[in-house]
Order: sequence, then structure tokens, then C-alpha cells
Amino acid sequence: MPETPLHYASSADGTRIAYALHGQAGAKRRFALVHSLAMDHSFWDTVAAELGPDAAVAALDARGHGRSDKPAGPYRIETFADDVASVLDALGWERAVVGGASMGGSVALAFGIRHPRRTAGLGLFDTTAWYGATAPADWEGRGRKAVQDGLASLIAFQETRWFTDDFRRDHPDVVEHCKRIFLANDMPAYLETCRMLGNMDQRADLSRIEAPTRILVGEEDYATPVAMAQALADAISGSTLCILPRARHLSPLEYPREVADSLLALA
Repeated sequence: MPETPLHYASSADGTRIAYALHGQAGAKRRFALVHSLAMDHSFWDTVAAELGPDAAVAALDARGHGRSDKPAGPYRIETFADDVASVLDALGWERAVVGGASMGGSVALAFGIRHPRRTAGLGLFDTTAWYGATAPADWEGRGRKAVQDGLASLIAFQETRWFTDDFRRDHPDVVEHCKRIFLANDMPAYLETCRMLGNMDQRADLSRIEAPTRILVGEEDYATPVAMAQALADAISGSTLCILPRARHLSPLEYPREVADSLLALA
């Protein structure tokens, strides 16, 4: 399958943000999607296909990832959210449904908080507003291990968090693709992104979100478990929560049809 051509937007601080555009920019249904930590825009290829030909999908490379620039840290979740706004600006989109998985879901939350008028809806997949009291030390430890021992030292840990045993057995091509993307990451940017997630706490602002919101989480997700998704649902007025059976942390790759349906319901 040929690689989707990339386009570039310029953020407020001059950082170039790469994105793939699926469909026609002028389509009425518009989606901006942000991948999980250490992935890239290709994370959304199967979901974009499920969204159909009448949808326009901008799949970003978050700053520090993929083909986007990798400026020095520290990184802030609010900056990542503003990068999404820069992509909307480049496309001439006033509003879009913004979705994200894991890290990308946290970015989507920040977008909904900072850019409410531009948020047509929020799709939050396997994500959280806060990783807990020990998060700064936990995420620093993960980033430091990657620096000291190499990203390959985290692969076994990541694989079992990403996917169920059955999915890894039945879809080795998807697993291998994710591993290749993961191992290609820029080390300083990975460390700074880990620190950003460790220091993130958006709980106090969740009640400000007014956009229609759909929350999905894998039943077996132990990176951002069901309790974290429930906390989001409790805090965001009018949101809905769906627990996907036999799914772990990267549910958009295990359940692209269900994730696409949740996004289409917001468009």
C-alpha cells in the first residue's frame, strides 16, 4: 500500500508539523487525529479507511515524532494541542472532530479545553487526563531506560501493553509496523514527551469541555485502564463511555471499525 503523502503546517513557535490528509480537504466531515506515544500518522490509516470516502482526515505527526520537527524540550500538552490548531489553520478548517489515542487522547483533551469553538467533537481512545501521583517518577524512569538501554529494551514491555495475545498472533504485520515506528524515534524527543505525560494534569479543566465526547477503552488496557476512562466520563458532561472487549491499549488498531463509528457519530 503506497504511503500517504505528507503536508506541513507551521506552529506558533515555527515548529513544522507533518500530517497526512486522507480524502478531500473540502469534505463536510472533518477529523484531526493524533497518535499514541512513539507512533506516527500511519497509526490512523485503517481508521481513516473505515471513515469512508466522504470524510477528510488529517492524521498528524505530533511534534517530536515522525516527520515533524523535534525541537528541544520541555514539551507541554498545551503546545501539542495548539499544533493541532495550526494544522486546522493550514487546511482552512474552522472546526473539526478531534480524536486521539493514549498520548493523542490527552492532546485532544487539551485541544477541547483550549479551543472549544473549534472542537466539533472529541474522540478519546485509551487515554487519561492524569496518570497519577507517581507519574512524574514513573515516566522519567521509562524515558531514562530508553536513553540508557535503547528503545529496543522496551519492546517486550510495549508489545504486551499494545495488543492482546490473540491480536499479536493473528496480525504480526501490524505488530511489526508498530515496532519499526517505535524504534525509529528520536531519543531526546521521546524522553521529553515522557516527561510531558508524567507532569500532565488536566483534571481541573475537564468540566469546561462542552463538545460531544465519546470515550473508548480496551477492557484489558492496563496502560490507561478502565478506571481512568471512567474518570473522564464522570468529569465530562454528556460524554459516553464504551468498553471494548478483548482489547488492550491501542484499540484503534485492534478495533478500527468501532473507533471509526464513534468518530462518525460526532461528525
